[in-house]
Amino acid sequence: MSGFGANIVNEIDHLAEYKKYGKVVNIVGLLIHVTGVTHSLSVGDHCVIHARDGRMVGCEVVGFSEGHALVMPFGSVEGIGMGSRVEVRVAQPVVYPTNEWLGRVIDAFGEPADGKGPLPTGSIGYPIHTQPPSAHMRKRVGQKVDLGVRSMNAFLTLCQGQRLGIFSGSGIGKSTLLAMMARNTDAEINVIGLIGERSREMREFIEDHLGLEGMKRSVVIAATSDESPLVRRQAAYMTMTVAEYFRDQPNEVLVLMDSVTRFAMAQREISLSAGEPPTTKGYTPSVFAQLPKLLERAGPGLEDQGSITGLFTVLVEGDDHNEPISDAVRGILDGHVVLDRSIAERGRYPAVNVLRSISRTMPACNTPEQNALVDKARQMLAIYEDMAELIRLGAYKSGSDAKIDEAIKFNHALEAFLAQNIEETTTLDACYDRLAEIFGSAKISSSAPLNVDP
Repeated sequence: MSGFGANIVNEIDHLAEYKKYGKVVNIVGLLIHVTGVTHSLSVGDHCVIHARDGRMVGCEVVGFSEGHALVMPFGSVEGIGMGSRVEVRVAQPVVYPTNEWLGRVIDAFGEPADGKGPLPTGSIGYPIHTQPPSAHMRKRVGQKVDLGVRSMNAFLTLCQGQRLGIFSGSGIGKSTLLAMMARNTDAEINVIGLIGERSREMREFIEDHLGLEGMKRSVVIAATSDESPLVRRQAAYMTMTVAEYFRDQPNEVLVLMDSVTRFAMAQREISLSAGEPPTTKGYTPSVFAQLPKLLERAGPGLEDQGSITGLFTVLVEGDDHNEPISDAVRGILDGHVVLDRSIAERGRYPAVNVLRSISRTMPACNTPEQNALVDKARQMLAIYEDMAELIRLGAYKSGSDAKIDEAIKFNHALEAFLAQNIEETTTLDACYDRLAEIFGSAKISSSAPLNVDP
């Protein structure tokens, strides 16, 4: 049976024996009050409102109040009025991914968004909302993942099943850094979630930054900033669902999500509309409850599965790296990468501040020789940064301190090492060899890296 035929059978199996209808009794902003079907719905269920202009408006149940179901639409509320009919649909949203989704752009509902025709469907349904594997059944993190970016490979090494956050203010280059890693990584599959992105940048990211080669092994899930908060939130869950399908094949999957902050903002809009009280900076408690439910779905799989390695960007509001979402995400993930505006302003891209960034799998994933090399480079960068102002002013006298003289000597070469054009790629082996050349050391190989899973 073809994928399309199998999918029809799956959908028929999930159809209810009869339809249930309610009606709209109140509309406040984006929140619609529905009566008559409260006993047939639960939070997270979907329903459809028959608008007066003939449109069918999909909705999701976000709460209950005074005997009414509170629903929010996935689209515009125009055409919905008092007494509009509400039809209960299949309770749990499910998608049917397949390997033929590679190279495609889809929306938050698993529908094609690239104009290339209908999507093939698989035979196994994957729920949009699901739980991560049991912590006791998961594998440990695995081998190193080559990202092709020198600052990441050498100073912030990523391992299979690890999750890193990329923290950055607006306009510092986090999307470009994600595209570089997606195109150059040695992971088998890329699943890229563009959550709340500017619609103008969507094709630029896919065609210019990701490119044909990167797209061949990627699935892109896109929800632009003008779409409903429900759609933006569901796009993040859809990203993890598609990644879980490829993990189960099994494959080593790299998830790149831009951005977790826009997911949190969408959840905040939904929660505030449903009447939940705001707490820190307007964020509701449910935002901080949903973040780990999303992020914990990435990580190592079971013994017979692959892993989902995660790179999640966090848009730092006002360049405050201690704002609520940054603080919460940093505590959940296995490391953080800080993009520094001051580094970007002096023209060094990617603007990774390696001194403020950390990967929690280092130094366990490196050999002693590799750790010694990276530690020396960090030390030189730290010494130079401490003395940078005096050096620029000419207040430091050469020969006063041997360590500072050494840091000055190596600083230009280290800055050149950290700078990288978007078209460049450097393997893990080459990263350590280039660092060794800077310090005049013997070359060391990373071709057989340690496995942090004993």
